[in-house]
Amino acid sequence: MFKNSCWVVLLGLVGSTWGCSAPNPNVQVRRTEDGFLQVKGPLAGPYKTTEELAASACEIMTRQPGASNGAYGFEYCALHYYSGTEDAFFLSYLSDIGGNKEGGKKFCEMPRSLDDPEHKDAIILGGAHSHPNNRKFSSEDTSETRHWRPTRFVDGQTGRIWDRSLLLLFRERTGECSVYLYNNTTRFVMALRGGRWVPIGKATGFYGEVELFDGQDWLP
Repeated sequence: MFKNSCWVVLLGLVGSTWGCSAPNPNVQVRRTEDGFLQVKGPLAGPYKTTEELAASACEIMTRQPGASNGAYGFEYCALHYYSGTEDAFFLSYLSDIGGNKEGGKKFCEMPRSLDDPEHKDAIILGGAHSHPNNRKFSSEDTSETRHWRPTRFVDGQTGRIWDRSLLLLFRERTGECSVYLYNNTTRFVMALRGGRWVPIGKATGFYGEVELFDGQDWLP
């Protein structure tokens, strides 16, 4: 069964009360029999380009409850995918299953499958996730162990070649969205600037350390 979010609220200095907030309609996730997460779709789309998809995903995902609350926030995850019948890109519904790791690092468990009856030809191109307090990819994001394999594949229907990628979405204190893409095949790190992808660095080694190109930084 697909779930929405339920929260535990601590009230008072002595006792505690368990409460449940109104369900978040954008969170639609369940764990399948094989142990992986599945999300419904689509939450948003169609988009004609990955740039349009990524910009919209940032606006949607970083405005969810707690998504931009800094050290007190948490991550949301989703899938982005393509439908050949519509020649368009889509964003799935969200998952909020995750928490904190040692050292206060936030994480969300990435869904691995999609339930979208409207687009049975959907091709999953990768994951998307928000960061509440950091605009940079973590080493876990860019390590070889996190690559979605195969990282490059051919669409059997059209012959089109796709690279899988991970989107990172962060809302600045100014209210602007910062959007980044990590290509699992080329390992390039891209920033969305002026409506187009700009290469700003590359991940190297097993642990995916990001080396920025000369003259580039996470912010323009």
